[in-house]
Amino acid sequence: MNKKDHILNGLLLGIGLGFVLHPEGSVQTLVTVAAVLVPVVLGALFPDIDTEFGKHRKTLHNVFVVALLYGYTYFLGNLYWVWIGVLTHFVLDVLGSKRGIALFYPLWDKEFGTPVGVTTSSQYATVITVVITLVELVAIYALIHYLPGVIPNVDVASQVQGLQTLVG
Repeated sequence: MNKKDHILNGLLLGIGLGFVLHPEGSVQTLVTVAAVLVPVVLGALFPDIDTEFGKHRKTLHNVFVVALLYGYTYFLGNLYWVWIGVLTHFVLDVLGSKRGIALFYPLWDKEFGTPVGVTTSSQYATVITVVITLVELVAIYALIHYLPGVIPNVDVASQVQGLQTLVG
C-alpha cells in the first residue's frame, strides 16, 4: 500500500479502537480515541522508514520488528499502541499488495504476499485498505474479548487519566 493508505488505515484503526474499547460512544470513547490515534498512526507509518535506509519491505517489515515493539510494550509498559500500527502496516502490505514483505528478514529474503493484492497505484487500493482495516478491528475485538492479555496494556485507564487531566 502507499503512504496515503497506511495513514488512512492508522486513522481508521485508531478511531475504531476507541469504539472497540468503549463501544458506548461516550466521552470515554473519545478520550480513548485521542489516546490511541497518534501512536497507531505513527506505528502504521514506521516500517516505511526503511525506504531511506536498508532494503524496503525487508529491513523494518519483518516479525522481529513487531516482536521487539510488542516486547517493549509488554515488559516496559511503553509504546502501548505503536506495535499495533506496525502490525497493521504489515497486514496491509501482505494482504493488500501484490508484492508482500520479507517477514523473516534478515534470516530469509523471501517476500510473502497474496495473489489477491493490488498494486500501490491501483484505483482499488483505498477500498482494499478500508476492508482490511475492518477485518483487523474485528480481529482486535475478538482478541480483547476472547483472549484477554494478548494485547498488552489494553486498559488505557492510565493513558486516558493523563488526557483527562489535560482537558480538565
